[in-house]
Amino acid sequence: MIANIVKPGSNTRGVLRYLFGRGKATVHSDQHIVASWDGFVPDPGPEGSPGHEERMDQLVKALDLRVKQAGDQAPAGHVWHCSLRAAPEDRILTDAEWEHIARRIVHATGIAPTGDPDGCRWIAVRHADDHIHIVATKMRGDLRPPRNWNDYHRAMTELTRLEEDFGLTRVPRGRQAADRTPAAKRPTRAEQEKAKRTGRSKDTRAELRHVVRTALARAEDLQEFFNLLADAGLQVETRTLPSGDLQGYKVALPGETNDNGEPVFYSGSSLATDLSLPQIQQRLAAAEDPPIEPSPAGRRPNPWHQAAMATEHIRHHIDHSPDDVAQAHLVALGETLYALPLYAPAHLKAELHRAAVAFEHAAHTRARVDHQHARALRGAIKAMRHHPADGSGLAMLLDAAILVVTAVQRHNAQRHHDRQVAAARQALLHLRAAYDQTAPAPLATIAAHKPPAGAVRRYVQHVRDAVPAYAKQILAEPAWESLAAALAAAEAAGHDPAELLHHAAGRRSLDDATSPARTLTWRIQRLGNRHVPGRQARAAQARSPRIAHVPSTARATAATPPTSAPPSSRPHRPR
Repeated sequence: MIANIVKPGSNTRGVLRYLFGRGKATVHSDQHIVASWDGFVPDPGPEGSPGHEERMDQLVKALDLRVKQAGDQAPAGHVWHCSLRAAPEDRILTDAEWEHIARRIVHATGIAPTGDPDGCRWIAVRHADDHIHIVATKMRGDLRPPRNWNDYHRAMTELTRLEEDFGLTRVPRGRQAADRTPAAKRPTRAEQEKAKRTGRSKDTRAELRHVVRTALARAEDLQEFFNLLADAGLQVETRTLPSGDLQGYKVALPGETNDNGEPVFYSGSSLATDLSLPQIQQRLAAAEDPPIEPSPAGRRPNPWHQAAMATEHIRHHIDHSPDDVAQAHLVALGETLYALPLYAPAHLKAELHRAAVAFEHAAHTRARVDHQHARALRGAIKAMRHHPADGSGLAMLLDAAILVVTAVQRHNAQRHHDRQVAAARQALLHLRAAYDQTAPAPLATIAAHKPPAGAVRRYVQHVRDAVPAYAKQILAEPAWESLAAALAAAEAAGHDPAELLHHAAGRRSLDDATSPARTLTWRIQRLGNRHVPGRQARAAQARSPRIAHVPSTARATAATPPTSAPPSSRPHRPR
Protein backbone atom coordinates (compact mmCIF):
# COMPACT_ATOMS: atom_id res chain seq x y z
CA MET A 1 0.00 0.00 0.00
CA ILE A 2 1.28 3.48 -0.81
CA ALA A 3 0.36 6.93 0.49
CA ASN A 4 0.46 10.22 -1.37
CA ILE A 5 0.11 13.45 0.63
CA VAL A 6 -0.22 16.42 -1.71
CA LYS A 7 0.76 20.01 -1.06
CA PRO A 8 -1.80 21.67 1.27
CA GLY A 9 -4.56 23.52 -0.57
CA SER A 10 -7.08 26.23 0.26
CA ASN A 11 -10.22 25.13 -1.61
CA THR A 12 -12.16 22.49 0.31
CA ARG A 13 -15.06 22.50 -2.14
CA GLY A 14 -12.75 22.04 -5.12
CA VAL A 15 -11.18 18.89 -3.66
CA LEU A 16 -14.59 17.44 -2.79
CA ARG A 17 -15.99 18.16 -6.25
CA TYR A 18 -13.16 16.13 -7.74
CA LEU A 19 -13.62 13.22 -5.32
CA PHE A 20 -17.39 12.97 -5.83
CA GLY A 21 -17.20 13.86 -9.53
CA ARG A 22 -16.89 11.60 -12.57
CA GLY A 23 -13.09 11.63 -12.65
CA LYS A 24 -10.55 12.68 -15.26
CA ALA A 25 -7.76 10.17 -15.90
CA THR A 26 -9.87 7.37 -14.42
CA VAL A 27 -13.63 7.03 -14.10
CA HIS A 28 -14.99 7.37 -10.57
CA SER A 29 -17.82 5.07 -9.51
CA ASP A 30 -20.00 4.61 -6.41
CA GLN A 31 -18.53 7.70 -4.76
CA HIS A 32 -19.28 7.62 -1.01
CA ILE A 33 -17.85 8.39 2.43
CA VAL A 34 -16.44 5.39 4.32
CA ALA A 35 -15.26 7.22 7.46
CA SER A 36 -15.36 10.66 9.09
CA TRP A 37 -14.44 12.47 12.30
CA ASP A 38 -17.82 11.82 13.95
CA GLY A 39 -19.60 9.27 11.73
CA PHE A 40 -22.60 11.54 11.09
CA VAL A 41 -21.49 13.82 8.25
CA PRO A 42 -23.74 14.33 5.21
CA ASP A 43 -22.66 12.16 2.27
CA PRO A 44 -23.10 14.02 -1.06
CA GLY A 45 -22.96 10.79 -3.09
CA PRO A 46 -22.06 10.76 -6.80
CA GLU A 47 -22.22 14.00 -8.74
CA GLY A 48 -25.69 14.42 -10.25
CA SER A 49 -27.46 12.23 -7.70
CA PRO A 50 -30.63 13.64 -6.02
CA GLY A 51 -29.78 16.15 -3.28
CA HIS A 52 -26.08 16.12 -4.16
CA GLU A 53 -25.55 19.89 -4.18
CA GLU A 54 -27.41 20.47 -0.92
CA ARG A 55 -25.44 17.82 0.92
CA MET A 56 -22.19 19.07 -0.65
CA ASP A 57 -22.85 22.55 0.79
CA GLN A 58 -23.51 21.04 4.21
CA LEU A 59 -20.33 18.98 4.11
CA VAL A 60 -18.13 21.91 3.05
CA LYS A 61 -19.52 24.12 5.82
CA ALA A 62 -18.98 21.39 8.42
CA LEU A 63 -15.38 20.76 7.35
CA ASP A 64 -14.53 24.48 7.16
CA LEU A 65 -16.25 25.48 10.42
CA ARG A 66 -13.12 25.72 12.58
CA VAL A 67 -11.15 27.37 9.77
CA LYS A 68 -13.78 30.11 9.62
CA GLN A 69 -13.72 30.43 13.41
CA ALA A 70 -9.95 30.85 13.42
CA GLY A 71 -10.14 33.70 10.94
CA ASP A 72 -6.71 35.21 10.29
CA GLN A 73 -5.10 32.56 12.51
CA ALA A 74 -6.00 29.78 10.04
CA PRO A 75 -3.15 28.52 7.84
CA ALA A 76 -3.11 29.61 4.20
CA GLY A 77 -3.10 25.98 3.05
CA HIS A 78 -5.74 24.53 5.34
CA VAL A 79 -6.79 21.50 3.23
CA TRP A 80 -4.86 18.28 4.01
CA HIS A 81 -5.31 15.63 1.28
CA CYS A 82 -3.89 12.09 1.45
CA SER A 83 -4.63 9.19 -0.90
CA LEU A 84 -4.05 5.55 0.08
CA ARG A 85 -3.78 2.90 -2.64
CA ALA A 86 -3.55 -0.88 -2.34
CA ALA A 87 -1.19 -2.88 -4.56
CA PRO A 88 -2.67 -4.33 -7.78
CA GLU A 89 -2.24 -7.88 -6.51
CA ASP A 90 -4.04 -7.21 -3.21
CA ARG A 91 -7.61 -8.32 -2.54
CA ILE A 92 -10.44 -5.76 -2.65
CA LEU A 93 -10.87 -4.28 0.82
CA THR A 94 -14.30 -3.68 2.35
CA ASP A 95 -15.60 -0.26 3.41
CA ALA A 96 -15.18 -1.29 7.05
CA GLU A 97 -11.53 -2.19 6.43
CA TRP A 98 -10.88 1.13 4.68
CA GLU A 99 -12.53 2.94 7.61
CA HIS A 100 -10.17 1.22 10.04
CA ILE A 101 -7.18 2.08 7.83
CA ALA A 102 -8.23 5.74 7.52
CA ARG A 103 -8.63 6.15 11.29
CA ARG A 104 -5.18 4.71 11.93
CA ILE A 105 -3.61 7.05 9.35
CA VAL A 106 -5.18 10.25 10.73
CA HIS A 107 -4.05 9.12 14.19
CA ALA A 108 -0.50 8.30 13.08
CA THR A 109 -0.04 11.56 11.17
CA GLY A 110 -1.32 13.75 14.03
CA ILE A 111 -4.35 15.00 12.08
CA ALA A 112 -6.88 13.42 14.45
CA PRO A 113 -5.31 11.39 17.28
CA THR A 114 -7.58 8.68 18.66
CA GLY A 115 -9.46 9.88 21.76
CA ASP A 116 -8.67 13.56 21.14
CA PRO A 117 -12.00 15.49 21.01
CA ASP A 118 -10.23 18.48 19.46
CA GLY A 119 -8.75 16.56 16.53
CA CYS A 120 -9.14 17.99 13.03
CA ARG A 121 -12.32 17.37 11.06
CA TRP A 122 -11.81 14.84 8.27
CA ILE A 123 -13.55 12.44 5.89
CA ALA A 124 -12.43 9.41 3.84
CA VAL A 125 -13.96 9.05 0.37
CA ARG A 126 -13.98 5.92 -1.77
CA HIS A 127 -14.66 6.09 -5.50
CA ALA A 128 -12.74 3.00 -6.71
CA ASP A 129 -12.00 -0.53 -5.52
CA ASP A 130 -8.31 -0.02 -4.80
CA HIS A 131 -7.96 3.33 -3.03
CA ILE A 132 -9.45 6.03 -0.80
CA HIS A 133 -8.85 9.75 -0.27
CA ILE A 134 -8.65 11.37 3.16
CA VAL A 135 -9.49 15.11 3.28
CA ALA A 136 -9.06 17.12 6.48
CA THR A 137 -9.09 20.80 7.43
CA LYS A 138 -6.02 21.75 9.45
CA MET A 139 -7.58 23.46 12.42
CA ARG A 140 -8.25 21.74 15.72
CA GLY A 141 -11.24 22.28 18.01
CA ASP A 142 -9.07 24.43 20.31
CA LEU A 143 -8.30 26.58 17.24
CA ARG A 144 -4.69 25.50 17.07
CA PRO A 145 -3.04 23.84 14.04
CA PRO A 146 -2.41 20.09 14.26
CA ARG A 147 1.04 18.72 15.04
CA ASN A 148 1.35 16.83 11.74
CA TRP A 149 5.02 17.47 11.05
CA ASN A 150 6.75 14.65 9.13
CA ASP A 151 3.29 13.30 8.31
CA TYR A 152 4.35 11.42 5.16
CA HIS A 153 6.99 9.31 6.92
CA ARG A 154 4.65 8.68 9.84
CA ALA A 155 1.97 7.52 7.39
CA MET A 156 4.40 5.17 5.63
CA THR A 157 5.48 3.66 8.95
CA GLU A 158 1.85 3.01 9.84
CA LEU A 159 1.19 1.49 6.39
CA THR A 160 3.91 -1.08 7.06
CA ARG A 161 2.00 -2.16 10.18
CA LEU A 162 -1.31 -2.15 8.29
CA GLU A 163 0.11 -4.36 5.54
CA GLU A 164 1.10 -6.92 8.13
CA ASP A 165 -2.22 -6.69 10.01
CA PHE A 166 -4.34 -7.07 6.85
CA GLY A 167 -2.09 -9.51 4.99
CA LEU A 168 -1.42 -7.05 2.15
CA THR A 169 1.55 -6.75 -0.19
CA ARG A 170 4.56 -5.43 1.71
CA VAL A 171 5.92 -2.44 -0.16
CA PRO A 172 9.66 -1.69 0.31
CA ARG A 173 10.24 1.62 2.09
CA GLY A 174 13.15 3.80 3.14
CA ARG A 175 16.61 2.37 2.38
CA GLN A 176 15.02 -0.91 1.30
CA ALA A 177 12.96 0.98 -1.29
CA ALA A 178 16.06 2.76 -2.60
CA ASP A 179 17.78 -0.59 -3.11
CA ARG A 180 14.76 -2.39 -4.60
CA THR A 181 13.14 0.31 -6.76
CA PRO A 182 13.14 -0.82 -10.40
CA ALA A 183 15.55 1.06 -12.61
CA ALA A 184 12.80 1.85 -15.14
CA LYS A 185 11.12 5.24 -14.67
CA ARG A 186 7.34 5.16 -14.47
CA PRO A 187 5.43 7.00 -17.23
CA THR A 188 3.68 10.20 -16.23
CA ARG A 189 -0.10 10.42 -16.47
CA ALA A 190 0.25 12.69 -19.51
CA GLU A 191 2.46 10.11 -21.25
CA GLN A 192 -0.04 7.34 -20.51
CA GLU A 193 -2.95 9.39 -21.86
CA LYS A 194 -0.98 10.33 -24.98
CA ALA A 195 -0.23 6.67 -25.68
CA LYS A 196 -3.96 5.91 -25.48
CA ARG A 197 -4.85 8.81 -27.79
CA THR A 198 -2.32 7.77 -30.42
CA GLY A 199 -3.27 4.09 -30.25
CA ARG A 200 0.14 2.90 -29.02
CA SER A 201 0.40 -0.18 -26.85
CA LYS A 202 3.27 1.43 -24.89
CA ASP A 203 4.04 4.91 -23.65
CA THR A 204 6.97 6.79 -25.21
CA ARG A 205 9.43 5.98 -22.43
CA ALA A 206 8.67 2.26 -22.66
CA GLU A 207 9.21 2.24 -26.44
CA LEU A 208 12.48 4.13 -26.17
CA ARG A 209 13.65 1.98 -23.27
CA HIS A 210 13.04 -1.18 -25.31
CA VAL A 211 15.10 0.11 -28.24
CA VAL A 212 17.93 1.36 -26.02
CA ARG A 213 18.17 -1.88 -24.03
CA THR A 214 18.13 -3.97 -27.19
CA ALA A 215 20.92 -1.87 -28.72
CA LEU A 216 22.95 -2.12 -25.52
CA ALA A 217 22.61 -5.90 -25.50
CA ARG A 218 24.01 -6.12 -29.04
CA ALA A 219 26.60 -3.34 -29.24
CA GLU A 220 30.30 -4.01 -28.70
CA ASP A 221 31.30 -0.37 -28.24
CA LEU A 222 29.74 3.06 -27.74
CA GLN A 223 29.85 4.12 -31.39
CA GLU A 224 28.04 0.95 -32.45
CA PHE A 225 25.49 1.56 -29.67
CA PHE A 226 24.63 4.98 -31.13
CA ASN A 227 24.60 3.56 -34.66
CA LEU A 228 22.14 0.85 -33.63
CA LEU A 229 19.84 3.46 -32.08
CA ALA A 230 19.88 5.43 -35.32
CA ASP A 231 19.33 2.27 -37.38
CA ALA A 232 16.24 1.59 -35.25
CA GLY A 233 14.81 4.94 -36.36
CA LEU A 234 15.49 7.00 -33.24
CA GLN A 235 16.76 10.56 -33.31
CA VAL A 236 19.97 10.63 -31.28
CA GLU A 237 21.82 13.64 -29.90
CA THR A 238 24.92 13.65 -27.72
CA ARG A 239 26.36 16.28 -25.38
CA THR A 240 30.10 16.92 -25.31
CA LEU A 241 32.22 18.57 -22.63
CA PRO A 242 34.77 21.28 -23.54
CA SER A 243 37.42 18.59 -23.12
CA GLY A 244 35.83 16.65 -25.97
CA ASP A 245 34.56 13.86 -23.74
CA LEU A 246 30.96 12.74 -24.03
CA GLN A 247 28.72 14.05 -21.24
CA GLY A 248 25.43 12.37 -22.13
CA TYR A 249 22.93 11.41 -24.82
CA LYS A 250 19.24 11.74 -25.53
CA VAL A 251 16.83 10.01 -27.88
CA ALA A 252 13.44 10.72 -29.46
CA LEU A 253 10.88 8.67 -31.34
CA PRO A 254 10.33 9.67 -34.97
CA GLY A 255 7.27 11.91 -35.29
CA GLU A 256 7.09 12.54 -31.53
CA THR A 257 7.04 16.36 -31.34
CA ASN A 258 5.88 19.13 -29.00
CA ASP A 259 3.51 21.99 -29.82
CA ASN A 260 6.33 23.78 -31.66
CA GLY A 261 7.05 20.80 -33.88
CA GLU A 262 10.32 20.02 -32.11
CA PRO A 263 11.36 16.44 -31.24
CA VAL A 264 10.59 15.36 -27.67
CA PHE A 265 13.92 14.05 -26.39
CA TYR A 266 14.54 11.86 -23.34
CA SER A 267 17.94 11.46 -21.73
CA GLY A 268 19.08 7.93 -21.03
CA SER A 269 18.83 8.42 -17.26
CA SER A 270 15.21 9.61 -17.63
CA LEU A 271 14.34 6.28 -19.26
CA ALA A 272 15.98 4.22 -16.50
CA THR A 273 18.67 4.90 -13.95
CA ASP A 274 20.88 2.18 -15.42
CA LEU A 275 20.69 3.66 -18.94
CA SER A 276 22.69 6.80 -18.20
CA LEU A 277 25.82 7.28 -20.30
CA PRO A 278 28.28 6.36 -17.50
CA GLN A 279 26.34 3.16 -16.77
CA ILE A 280 26.29 2.19 -20.44
CA GLN A 281 30.01 2.87 -20.80
CA GLN A 282 30.76 0.66 -17.80
CA ARG A 283 28.68 -2.21 -19.17
CA LEU A 284 30.14 -2.00 -22.67
CA ALA A 285 33.63 -2.14 -21.16
CA ALA A 286 32.73 -5.14 -18.98
CA ALA A 287 32.67 -7.88 -21.62
CA GLU A 288 35.26 -10.53 -22.44
CA ASP A 289 36.57 -10.41 -25.99
CA PRO A 290 35.30 -13.38 -28.01
CA PRO A 291 38.05 -15.94 -28.68
CA ILE A 292 39.79 -15.50 -32.02
CA GLU A 293 41.71 -18.76 -32.13
CA PRO A 294 39.81 -22.05 -32.40
CA SER A 295 39.93 -24.53 -29.55
CA PRO A 296 42.34 -27.49 -29.60
CA ALA A 297 39.51 -29.58 -31.03
CA GLY A 298 39.41 -27.27 -34.05
CA ARG A 299 36.25 -25.41 -33.04
CA ARG A 300 35.66 -22.01 -31.56
CA PRO A 301 33.69 -22.10 -28.29
CA ASN A 302 29.94 -21.97 -28.82
CA PRO A 303 28.71 -18.67 -27.29
CA TRP A 304 25.28 -20.17 -26.64
CA HIS A 305 26.90 -22.90 -24.56
CA GLN A 306 29.09 -20.32 -22.80
CA ALA A 307 26.09 -18.13 -22.04
CA ALA A 308 24.14 -21.10 -20.66
CA MET A 309 27.05 -22.09 -18.42
CA ALA A 310 27.51 -18.53 -17.12
CA THR A 311 23.76 -18.20 -16.57
CA GLU A 312 23.59 -21.42 -14.56
CA HIS A 313 26.33 -20.09 -12.27
CA ILE A 314 24.19 -17.05 -11.32
CA ARG A 315 22.19 -19.20 -8.92
CA HIS A 316 25.35 -19.73 -6.88
CA HIS A 317 25.95 -15.96 -6.73
CA ILE A 318 22.38 -15.29 -5.58
CA ASP A 319 22.81 -17.60 -2.61
CA HIS A 320 26.49 -17.15 -1.72
CA SER A 321 27.96 -13.93 -3.17
CA PRO A 322 27.68 -10.32 -1.93
CA ASP A 323 24.63 -8.47 -3.22
CA ASP A 324 26.62 -6.27 -5.61
CA VAL A 325 28.21 -9.33 -7.23
CA ALA A 326 24.89 -11.15 -7.60
CA GLN A 327 23.27 -8.00 -8.97
CA ALA A 328 26.00 -7.62 -11.60
CA HIS A 329 25.18 -11.08 -12.93
CA LEU A 330 21.43 -10.39 -12.88
CA VAL A 331 21.96 -7.19 -14.88
CA ALA A 332 23.91 -9.22 -17.45
CA LEU A 333 21.12 -11.81 -17.56
CA GLY A 334 18.68 -8.98 -18.23
CA GLU A 335 20.82 -7.93 -21.20
CA THR A 336 20.81 -11.55 -22.37
CA LEU A 337 17.02 -11.69 -22.34
CA TYR A 338 16.84 -8.43 -24.32
CA ALA A 339 19.29 -9.88 -26.86
CA LEU A 340 17.42 -13.15 -27.42
CA PRO A 341 14.62 -11.69 -29.62
CA LEU A 342 17.34 -10.53 -32.04
CA TYR A 343 18.44 -14.11 -32.71
CA ALA A 344 15.32 -16.19 -32.01
CA PRO A 345 12.77 -17.40 -34.59
CA ALA A 346 10.04 -14.89 -35.44
CA HIS A 347 7.29 -16.74 -33.59
CA LEU A 348 9.23 -16.47 -30.30
CA LYS A 349 10.25 -12.81 -30.44
CA ALA A 350 7.17 -11.34 -28.73
CA GLU A 351 7.22 -13.92 -25.92
CA LEU A 352 10.92 -13.35 -25.27
CA HIS A 353 10.50 -9.58 -25.28
CA ARG A 354 7.74 -9.82 -22.68
CA ALA A 355 10.00 -12.03 -20.57
CA ALA A 356 12.80 -9.44 -20.77
CA VAL A 357 10.52 -6.58 -19.71
CA ALA A 358 9.13 -8.56 -16.78
CA PHE A 359 12.60 -9.61 -15.63
CA GLU A 360 13.72 -5.97 -15.77
CA HIS A 361 11.20 -5.22 -13.02
CA ALA A 362 12.08 -8.40 -11.12
CA ALA A 363 15.83 -7.81 -10.92
CA HIS A 364 16.90 -4.30 -11.92
CA THR A 365 17.46 -1.96 -8.98
CA ARG A 366 19.10 1.34 -8.16
CA ALA A 367 21.88 -0.42 -6.28
CA ARG A 368 25.39 0.26 -7.59
CA VAL A 369 27.14 -2.77 -9.04
CA ASP A 370 30.54 -3.57 -10.51
CA HIS A 371 29.72 -4.89 -13.97
CA GLN A 372 33.19 -6.45 -14.31
CA HIS A 373 31.91 -9.43 -12.31
CA ALA A 374 29.76 -10.55 -15.27
CA ARG A 375 32.32 -10.27 -18.08
CA ALA A 376 31.91 -13.89 -19.22
CA LEU A 377 28.14 -13.77 -19.75
CA ARG A 378 28.23 -10.35 -21.38
CA GLY A 379 31.05 -11.46 -23.69
CA ALA A 380 29.02 -14.50 -24.74
CA ILE A 381 26.05 -12.25 -25.53
CA LYS A 382 28.17 -10.10 -27.84
CA ALA A 383 29.55 -13.21 -29.59
CA MET A 384 26.07 -14.58 -30.35
CA ARG A 385 25.71 -12.23 -33.31
CA HIS A 386 28.50 -14.16 -35.07
CA HIS A 387 27.05 -17.59 -34.24
CA PRO A 388 23.49 -18.17 -35.51
CA ALA A 389 21.13 -19.69 -32.98
CA ASP A 390 20.03 -23.27 -33.35
CA GLY A 391 17.20 -24.84 -31.42
CA SER A 392 19.56 -26.68 -29.12
CA GLY A 393 21.57 -23.62 -28.03
CA LEU A 394 18.47 -21.48 -27.52
CA ALA A 395 16.68 -24.20 -25.53
CA MET A 396 19.80 -24.77 -23.43
CA LEU A 397 20.02 -21.08 -22.55
CA LEU A 398 16.29 -20.77 -21.83
CA ASP A 399 16.47 -23.78 -19.52
CA ALA A 400 19.29 -22.15 -17.55
CA ALA A 401 17.46 -18.79 -17.46
CA ILE A 402 14.31 -20.43 -16.07
CA LEU A 403 16.32 -21.93 -13.20
CA VAL A 404 17.84 -18.53 -12.38
CA VAL A 405 14.55 -16.59 -12.52
CA THR A 406 13.00 -19.23 -10.25
CA ALA A 407 15.83 -18.58 -7.78
CA VAL A 408 15.26 -14.82 -8.09
CA GLN A 409 11.58 -15.31 -7.32
CA ARG A 410 12.39 -17.36 -4.22
CA HIS A 411 15.09 -14.89 -3.10
CA ASN A 412 12.65 -11.96 -3.31
CA ALA A 413 9.88 -13.90 -1.59
CA GLN A 414 12.15 -14.55 1.39
CA ARG A 415 12.68 -10.78 1.69
CA HIS A 416 8.99 -9.90 1.13
CA HIS A 417 9.74 -7.99 -2.11
CA ASP A 418 6.26 -8.78 -3.39
CA ARG A 419 6.40 -6.66 -6.54
CA GLN A 420 9.63 -8.30 -7.62
CA VAL A 421 8.09 -11.71 -6.89
CA ALA A 422 5.13 -10.90 -9.13
CA ALA A 423 7.43 -9.65 -11.90
CA ALA A 424 9.60 -12.78 -11.67
CA ARG A 425 6.46 -14.89 -11.90
CA GLN A 426 5.48 -13.11 -15.11
CA ALA A 427 8.97 -13.55 -16.56
CA LEU A 428 8.79 -17.27 -15.82
CA LEU A 429 5.46 -17.62 -17.61
CA HIS A 430 6.91 -16.10 -20.78
CA LEU A 431 10.22 -17.97 -20.57
CA ARG A 432 8.49 -21.31 -20.10
CA ALA A 433 6.14 -20.58 -22.99
CA ALA A 434 9.13 -19.89 -25.24
CA TYR A 435 11.03 -22.91 -23.92
CA ASP A 436 8.07 -25.25 -24.48
CA GLN A 437 8.01 -24.18 -28.13
CA THR A 438 11.79 -24.46 -28.56
CA ALA A 439 12.88 -27.61 -26.72
CA PRO A 440 10.88 -30.47 -28.31
CA ALA A 441 12.55 -30.36 -31.76
CA PRO A 442 16.22 -30.47 -30.63
CA LEU A 443 15.39 -33.04 -27.94
CA ALA A 444 13.78 -35.24 -30.59
CA THR A 445 16.83 -34.83 -32.82
CA ILE A 446 19.12 -35.91 -29.99
CA ALA A 447 16.87 -38.84 -29.05
CA ALA A 448 16.80 -40.09 -32.66
CA HIS A 449 20.36 -41.42 -32.23
CA LYS A 450 19.40 -44.26 -29.91
CA PRO A 451 22.28 -46.06 -28.18
CA PRO A 452 22.37 -49.88 -27.96
CA ALA A 453 20.35 -51.53 -25.19
CA GLY A 454 23.49 -52.54 -23.32
CA ALA A 455 24.70 -48.95 -23.22
CA VAL A 456 21.30 -47.77 -22.01
CA ARG A 457 21.46 -50.22 -19.10
CA ARG A 458 24.84 -48.79 -18.13
CA TYR A 459 23.49 -45.25 -18.32
CA VAL A 460 20.55 -46.20 -16.10
CA GLN A 461 22.99 -47.29 -13.42
CA HIS A 462 25.08 -44.14 -13.91
CA VAL A 463 21.96 -42.02 -13.28
CA ARG A 464 21.13 -43.96 -10.12
CA ASP A 465 24.67 -43.47 -8.87
CA ALA A 466 24.99 -39.78 -9.79
CA VAL A 467 21.54 -38.46 -8.81
CA PRO A 468 19.80 -41.03 -6.61
CA ALA A 469 17.22 -38.50 -5.39
CA TYR A 470 16.08 -37.77 -8.95
CA ALA A 471 16.76 -41.11 -10.64
CA LYS A 472 13.18 -42.40 -10.56
CA GLN A 473 11.81 -39.16 -12.00
CA ILE A 474 14.51 -38.91 -14.68
CA LEU A 475 14.08 -42.49 -15.90
CA ALA A 476 10.31 -42.00 -16.16
CA GLU A 477 10.50 -38.77 -18.15
CA PRO A 478 10.07 -38.69 -21.95
CA ALA A 479 13.35 -36.74 -22.07
CA TRP A 480 15.24 -39.76 -20.70
CA GLU A 481 15.74 -40.99 -24.27
CA SER A 482 17.39 -37.67 -25.14
CA LEU A 483 19.63 -37.86 -22.08
CA ALA A 484 20.71 -41.42 -22.91
CA ALA A 485 21.50 -40.38 -26.49
CA ALA A 486 23.49 -37.37 -25.25
CA LEU A 487 25.53 -39.64 -22.97
CA ALA A 488 26.19 -41.98 -25.89
CA ALA A 489 27.37 -39.09 -28.07
CA ALA A 490 29.70 -37.86 -25.32
CA GLU A 491 31.08 -41.37 -24.85
CA ALA A 492 31.71 -41.66 -28.58
CA ALA A 493 33.67 -38.39 -28.39
CA GLY A 494 35.96 -39.90 -25.76
CA HIS A 495 34.33 -38.85 -22.48
CA ASP A 496 33.59 -41.20 -19.60
CA PRO A 497 29.75 -41.04 -19.32
CA ALA A 498 29.72 -41.86 -15.59
CA GLU A 499 32.19 -39.12 -14.73
CA LEU A 500 30.50 -36.68 -17.10
CA LEU A 501 27.10 -37.35 -15.51
CA HIS A 502 28.50 -36.89 -12.00
CA HIS A 503 30.03 -33.61 -13.11
CA ALA A 504 26.83 -32.40 -14.79
CA ALA A 505 24.73 -33.27 -11.75
CA GLY A 506 27.18 -31.71 -9.35
CA ARG A 507 27.54 -28.40 -11.18
CA ARG A 508 24.21 -26.94 -10.06
CA SER A 509 21.27 -28.15 -8.00
CA LEU A 510 18.34 -29.72 -9.82
CA ASP A 511 15.86 -28.64 -7.14
CA ASP A 512 14.23 -25.97 -9.32
CA ALA A 513 14.28 -27.99 -12.55
CA THR A 514 10.80 -28.86 -13.83
CA SER A 515 12.37 -31.65 -15.89
CA PRO A 516 15.72 -32.85 -14.48
CA ALA A 517 16.17 -35.10 -17.52
CA ARG A 518 15.97 -32.14 -19.89
CA THR A 519 18.31 -30.02 -17.77
CA LEU A 520 20.89 -32.82 -17.60
CA THR A 521 20.58 -33.40 -21.35
CA TRP A 522 21.61 -29.81 -22.07
CA ARG A 523 24.47 -29.99 -19.57
CA ILE A 524 25.77 -33.28 -20.98
CA GLN A 525 25.54 -31.95 -24.52
CA ARG A 526 27.44 -28.81 -23.53
CA LEU A 527 30.12 -30.68 -21.57
CA GLY A 528 30.40 -33.39 -24.21
CA ASN A 529 31.28 -30.85 -26.88
CA ARG A 530 34.45 -29.83 -25.05
CA HIS A 531 37.90 -31.04 -25.91
CA VAL A 532 38.88 -34.43 -24.47
CA PRO A 533 42.50 -34.39 -23.20
CA GLY A 534 44.93 -36.93 -24.59
CA ARG A 535 46.47 -39.80 -22.65
CA GLN A 536 49.55 -37.84 -21.59
CA ALA A 537 47.42 -34.97 -20.29
CA ARG A 538 45.17 -37.33 -18.36
CA ALA A 539 48.23 -39.09 -16.88
CA ALA A 540 49.70 -35.74 -15.82
CA GLN A 541 46.40 -34.77 -14.21
CA ALA A 542 46.28 -38.09 -12.37
CA ARG A 543 49.80 -37.49 -10.97
CA SER A 544 49.01 -33.94 -9.87
CA PRO A 545 48.35 -33.78 -6.10
CA ARG A 546 46.22 -30.67 -6.62
CA ILE A 547 43.55 -32.51 -8.57
CA ALA A 548 44.16 -36.11 -7.58
CA HIS A 549 40.77 -36.30 -5.88
CA VAL A 550 38.89 -35.30 -9.05
CA PRO A 551 38.23 -37.73 -11.93
CA SER A 552 40.38 -36.77 -14.89
CA THR A 553 37.60 -36.39 -17.43
CA ALA A 554 35.48 -34.38 -15.05
CA ARG A 555 38.44 -32.10 -14.41
CA ALA A 556 38.94 -31.71 -18.13
CA THR A 557 35.33 -30.77 -18.70
CA ALA A 558 35.38 -28.33 -15.82
CA ALA A 559 38.44 -26.46 -17.02
CA THR A 560 36.79 -23.12 -17.73
CA PRO A 561 37.36 -19.88 -15.83
CA PRO A 562 34.64 -18.96 -13.32
CA THR A 563 32.15 -16.35 -14.46
CA SER A 564 33.10 -14.10 -11.58
CA ALA A 565 36.84 -14.10 -12.35
CA PRO A 566 38.60 -10.72 -12.25
CA PRO A 567 38.98 -8.93 -15.58
CA SER A 568 41.80 -9.95 -17.87
CA SER A 569 45.02 -7.99 -17.72
CA ARG A 570 45.28 -7.85 -21.49
CA PRO A 571 44.45 -4.45 -23.04
CA HIS A 572 40.88 -3.78 -24.07
CA ARG A 573 39.90 -3.23 -27.64
CA PRO A 574 39.89 0.47 -28.59
CA ARG A 575 36.47 2.01 -28.09
